[in-house]
Amino acid sequence: MAELAPTVAVIGGGQLARMMAEPAAALGIPLRLLAEAEGVSAAQVVPDQLVGDYRDLDVLRRVTAGAAVVTFDHEHVPTEHLRALQAEGVATRPGPEALVHAQDKAVMRRRLAELGLPCPRNAVVADVAEVEAFGFPCVLKTTRGGYDGKGVWFVRDAAEAEPAFTAAADAGVEVLAEELVDFRRELSALVARSPSGQAAAYPVVASTQLDGICHEVVAPAPDLDDELASQAQHVALTLAKELDVTGVLAVELFETNDGRILVNELAMRPHNTGHWTQDGAVTSQFENHLRAVLDLPLGSPAPRERWTVMVNVLGGPDREDGTAVGRLYDGYPHAMARDPRLRVHLYGKELRPGRKVGHVNAYGDDLEDCLERARHAAAWFRGDLGNESE
Repeated sequence: MAELAPTVAVIGGGQLARMMAEPAAALGIPLRLLAEAEGVSAAQVVPDQLVGDYRDLDVLRRVTAGAAVVTFDHEHVPTEHLRALQAEGVATRPGPEALVHAQDKAVMRRRLAELGLPCPRNAVVADVAEVEAFGFPCVLKTTRGGYDGKGVWFVRDAAEAEPAFTAAADAGVEVLAEELVDFRRELSALVARSPSGQAAAYPVVASTQLDGICHEVVAPAPDLDDELASQAQHVALTLAKELDVTGVLAVELFETNDGRILVNELAMRPHNTGHWTQDGAVTSQFENHLRAVLDLPLGSPAPRERWTVMVNVLGGPDREDGTAVGRLYDGYPHAMARDPRLRVHLYGKELRPGRKVGHVNAYGDDLEDCLERARHAAAWFRGDLGNESE
């Protein structure tokens, strides 16, 4: 009788866990899910599931019992809980000593400085007076808990800085001040690393943001200097090694107008800027994340096509009657008929303004064609096109 594959416990029921399910099924790897509520995105496709609070250590013990390894859909599990699981023999990947650098921006900035890696000028600030001493304009961030533009303030004076300290006090966290970087564009360097030390680096991509949310990704980043691309991959591989990351690490970067790169954020899980890999790379970030946490040989990160463009499908603003603008399954006939090569990934979520409910990938040899196809499809699903017929 063939030996059963080891179970991977995944904390968090969002779309990242949902998209791990497809390669897990192909590889015959059972997943066990800790979902935050009934019917969330990943709970629709992972039958072995527990609904509970990731902040409850007993719940974490229940979901990891008998699993070979635990990994994450998000980085919000309390560090002390992860240390407790690890002390009890649970293989936590990435481990708490690595993950804290994605959980706490102040810890991350200090470690980057120790490693001599390029990042914006920054300082932890205790009050508005210290922000004034740091210098306006600047960016204020809560050190923990922020994502998709939340917990971030662009401030030009003392009055604009006050809300950051109110939010930080309410959450029991600190405030980090960073210089307002004059950048050309945002880049992302994505790598996967296994416990045995094998690593795979994907092409560096360019990303654009919409209201603080990743909106569009082009792989590889157009017109990126080869030396800068190599430097970005070197930074990501260095961080993966020095922080002892297991799984996928995404390093979000600024490409400055004077030709440098600066580290902006870290994520230790599959990342929005890697969604293009589902259709545009030999091995997707989701498969390589699973391979890495199980210490299996990593798959090739090489691109399948010259270009791949990923555009997120975001919920549009509500109509006057309170219903959400957009079409999800109902958008298939037009999008699929117009572009038979289009790849659509929907997350099983209800439409809400600004909410990520899916993404589309278009690939080929012509970048402008890929951009047009992906943008048109995302706009159609969002409800920005075709409303005249409604």
